Amino acid sequence: MSKKITEISAGSMADIAFLLLIFFLVTTTMDVDVGITRILPPPLQDSIKIIVERRNLMNIWINKSDRIQVNENEVQVEDIRQLVAEFLANDDFRIEETPPSMPEKKPKAIPLLGQQVYVSKGIISLKNDRGTSYEMYVRVQNELAAAINKLREDFSEKQFGIRYSQLSDEAKLKAVQKQFPMAISEAEPAIIGGN
Repeated sequence: MSKKITEISAGSMADIAFLLLIFFLVTTTMDVDVGITRILPPPLQDSIKIIVERRNLMNIWINKSDRIQVNENEVQVEDIRQLVAEFLANDDFRIEETPPSMPEKKPKAIPLLGQQVYVSKGIISLKNDRGTSYEMYVRVQNELAAAINKLREDFSEKQFGIRYSQLSDEAKLKAVQKQFPMAISEAEPAIIGGN
């Protein structure tokens, strides 16, 4: 006589699998990609060409060895913040006495600031080599953003008596941003040369 084979109840297996799935979804952490926050301007049409005078341009190059040049002079990453802030602020000279090494200023009507506020025409041009490390690229970007944020903080405190990071009035925020725009131009990575 043959033995009777007992069946294993599989009805609760689906419930157990579902509970395990929920457990792993809840307890697993996901890595979040960290990037650089930038609001990009709309793309220009092919027929539009922008001509920038040499004096209004600060060139920053990063080669494949992570060495940095600002307008032909080799600098350390820590120096970028001060150089950019001095270039964009251009406060040491009256409009008619601005030396050729500093960017021009153009009159602009900015709400809350006046009908003829002088804003720097300075643009920061950043170009890196294809072999530049991501860490150095991010460090340079951080220094550029920190320089502009410092100018905005100081200007806001002088103009409105409160730091830019503490402003809650949208009109004041926009006025400070127009006074010191995030004027950074990035070129596609290329072979810059140098070791």
